[in-house]
Amino acid sequence: MTDQPKPTSERHVPVLRDRCINLLAPGFEAARLRGETPIAVDATLGMGGHSEAMLQRFPDLHLIGIDRDEEALALAGERLAPCAARTDLVHAVYDEIQDVLADLGVAKVHGILMDLGVSSLQLDERERGFAYSFDAPLDMRMDTSRGQTAADVVNTYSEEDLVRIIRKWGEEKFAGRIANRIVAARAVKEFTTTGELVEQIRSVVPASAAKSGGHPAKRTFQALRIEVNEELDVLERAVPAAVESLALGGRIVVMSYHSLEDKIVKGVFQSRSKSSAPLGFPVELEEHKPELKTLTKGTEVPTAVEIAENPRAASARLRAAERIRARRAA
Repeated sequence: MTDQPKPTSERHVPVLRDRCINLLAPGFEAARLRGETPIAVDATLGMGGHSEAMLQRFPDLHLIGIDRDEEALALAGERLAPCAARTDLVHAVYDEIQDVLADLGVAKVHGILMDLGVSSLQLDERERGFAYSFDAPLDMRMDTSRGQTAADVVNTYSEEDLVRIIRKWGEEKFAGRIANRIVAARAVKEFTTTGELVEQIRSVVPASAAKSGGHPAKRTFQALRIEVNEELDVLERAVPAAVESLALGGRIVVMSYHSLEDKIVKGVFQSRSKSSAPLGFPVELEEHKPELKTLTKGTEVPTAVEIAENPRAASARLRAAERIRARRAA
């Protein structure tokens, strides 16, 4: 019996699919009312589940899919092949959204979706090294065609830098112990696999910590993944760039999976949904009016039904906003 890979549609259940699309839909309708073709950007295409649903629900929609993972782009391309005439799939990092749109001759778009963090494909493909639950090469690159690997980080960073990233990106209280152990172990033999790293982390993280914090390597792996892919730096550039790419009435929906991501999204949405008029200013000038209207009250979380459909939705936090004013050119 041969192990045939499952169709992409069976391997990937999109997180909060219907909720995301319902939030984006009024932006597409606003485009139609102006006589424009609705354009959506799936800025983190992955295996194309959200994009497939959008294309099926909106027969006139044109979709631009962006992903840094070439394997994901290929799989999404197969999944979206029936709608190939209405899609442009681009190999890029999503903070390059404005360059991608310029290259395609697109001025503004009517909906943008960002599903952050590691994708189902990356978690499920063992050889990518994202998961701590089985042994694999210590890689963790979302784009395997370039950049440093997680092995490069653990084998070359100073103990001080390892402490910094594990504490900051992983929010790991045992960062000092873990970094010290990594440096001692690599002096004997360089790390090449996830299993080797997990073994060393287990040796210094108290077993009692797993009761509240989950797997002892969870936070360190998150920190390494963020460092390798520069995820938070990219996100800090990507959210403002996405807002600038929205047409009036266009909407942006972002799903984050940990507090560091959500803090960045929240900061941009909040700052752009408030008046910039100086305190005590008697009249709010047009240029001081908010650019965005937030569509979610704080963060929305998945329901029990949505988690049952896709357990990976459990940690998802959703925010959405609508572009209500264009920024004036300086």
